[in-house]
Amino acid sequence: MPKILIVDDSPTQLYRLRQIVEQGGHQIVTAESGERAIELAGCEHPQVILMDIVMPGMSGYQAKRQLGRDESTRHIPVIFVSSKDGESDRAWGLRQGAREYVTKPVNPNILLTAISEAMAA
Repeated sequence: MPKILIVDDSPTQLYRLRQIVEQGGHQIVTAESGERAIELAGCEHPQVILMDIVMPGMSGYQAKRQLGRDESTRHIPVIFVSSKDGESDRAWGLRQGAREYVTKPVNPNILLTAISEAMAA
């Protein structure tokens, strides 16, 4: 069963994303901060990371850049999942190296497709 790391500082969003991803047949690991996401990525070895952008402390952008600098985590595809829905936000997220950018409220079909595509790439 593929393992997905979900990173979001909102318990409500973590719960909702967990529901969607579990329905897709994936195992879930969660983190409520960018710092914790980096720790978990190194020891849990998820196939994909779903990362919020706006979080206290380390932002999703900062966490993605740090994951990309580490040999053991740079290969893990990151999908940004954010309420920032402007075209410039999407473009910036993809420039940070994200595989995909999904906006909240999340459409389950779009998210599960993005996860499948990230694992297949």
